[in-house]
Amino acid sequence: MSWRVLGFESSCDETGVALVEVPAAGPPRLLAQALHSQIELHQDYGGVVPELASRDHIRRALPLARSVLQEAALALRDLDAIAYTQGPGLAGALLVGAGVAVSLAAALDKPSIAVHHLEGHLLSPFLSSDPPDFPFVCLLVSGGHTQLMRVDGVGRYELLGETIDDAAGEAFDKSAKLLGLPYPGGPHLAKLAEKGRKDAFPLPRPLLHSGNLDFSFAGLKTAVLTQSRKLEASEGSRADLAASTQAAIVEVLLKKSMAALKMTGLQRLVVAGGVGANRSLREQLQRACDRRGVRLHFPELALCTDNGAMIALAAAMRWQAGLACASKAASFEVRPRWPLAEI
Repeated sequence: MSWRVLGFESSCDETGVALVEVPAAGPPRLLAQALHSQIELHQDYGGVVPELASRDHIRRALPLARSVLQEAALALRDLDAIAYTQGPGLAGALLVGAGVAVSLAAALDKPSIAVHHLEGHLLSPFLSSDPPDFPFVCLLVSGGHTQLMRVDGVGRYELLGETIDDAAGEAFDKSAKLLGLPYPGGPHLAKLAEKGRKDAFPLPRPLLHSGNLDFSFAGLKTAVLTQSRKLEASEGSRADLAASTQAAIVEVLLKKSMAALKMTGLQRLVVAGGVGANRSLREQLQRACDRRGVRLHFPELALCTDNGAMIALAAAMRWQAGLACASKAASFEVRPRWPLAEI
């Protein structure tokens, strides 16, 4: 028996809707997906404005759902469940996705399934052309979260290390802002870094030799601020600082990931979350894993950022594993702050 789950993602500044089918045997399939990014909406403010984000989710959710069903050539009656992001994220934005999903499920007399946003990222590589097998180490680098997890199965997660202040994504975005780059900063910094020298500035690698698997990027951000004030008014200097910043972040993520593999004895690494789209990180991790005989898995680039497919997938996989709390109640709650260890 296969499960068809329609998933809604609305935790921040992207409205994602997708339809995933998970057969009783065999890999899951993405039947259709649609995504609307709010980058232009928030660009003038230099960051996400929660009220504007919520209002835009309201406008986009149902039209995107219609588009997904049309692309998959399926009707609402063909769905088995409706999934939504319960948290973590912006409270108002989460409420929109949850409200739409639970209302739709109630109208169809179908169960609704609440999903942890980070679990969606963690499981997203199972929709890729090269899905992993359990167990594996996961480097989860999404927005304000940087974590290393041991993953033994669906719902079987052990936290190995996490950020104690700024996450890698925040380090990218905040450093980009210090360099005068537009929102969202991370991709712009990575593009500028291609023109610079990564060894131009001696930036710190916080906690690189701490002896544990925790992360800290606040000190790096402070160092970037100090150097940015000394920059000459030239594109070359900005590019060098961007390249040096990216190199520092990537080195920490790389060496901590290799340490996690050594500590666990596992030979499979999964990288998930928006920072997982960074080309330098991908290339350096691939070379390091090739040298060690480790299998490396990434989600497709379109599945690195927030999307509905990962939410539908996580719900379907938890349901298949007998872990999903499917409900037909026409009520819900959201959890803006929700550690992955608590699911």
